[in-house]
Amino acid sequence: MFWLLKKEFTLEWRQKYSLGGIFLYVGSTIFIIYTSFIKIQPNIWNILFWIIALFTSVNAVAKSFVQESGYRQLYYYQTVNPVLLLLAKMIYNTILLLLINLLSFSLLSLVAGNPVKDYGLFSVAILLGSIGFSFAFTFVSSIASKASNSATLMAILSFPIVIPIIMTLVKIAASALRLIQDTSVWKDITILFGINLILGTLAIILFPYIWKE
Repeated sequence: MFWLLKKEFTLEWRQKYSLGGIFLYVGSTIFIIYTSFIKIQPNIWNILFWIIALFTSVNAVAKSFVQESGYRQLYYYQTVNPVLLLLAKMIYNTILLLLINLLSFSLLSLVAGNPVKDYGLFSVAILLGSIGFSFAFTFVSSIASKASNSATLMAILSFPIVIPIIMTLVKIAASALRLIQDTSVWKDITILFGINLILGTLAIILFPYIWKE
């Protein structure tokens, strides 16, 4: 699986414009927030951060399988275990989203202040959120790549899946910002971990059948 993971990093490095476009999207969105608000309340800051994370994740992960040509997919099908291919893409996308979310947090904190009180809890939220978005969007990308209008299909399939993830993330982050006194925050973390585990397991089970198509 190591060379598959290395392949993902190599392809991304060759297509610097794609990664640059994602960073430009993050920077532009935060600049618009900076010019539109005089002062951002912590609860608005929390929602804006996760909205940025959600839509950035879609743009970053949507190309996982869509960018693969039919000939390349045929080559992978003949030479690579489909589960290893999926795991490599999920791991790569998790690392990519983690870096992007950390960049978004840094830029948003720079221009709109940093209301986070519990950095440990907020870091857990960013990590689990990056994993959840990676698992969900990577698997949906594999399904959408089989359709002609893949971008539309990905949007339709992915957002219902990530709704429970984003709602749980907002709640956990609200506790990290001390917006609420939630004694069940670790229960929420366990729920989010369980959602990620279910998504990953279903993806691993179902992907080989999707890959055959």
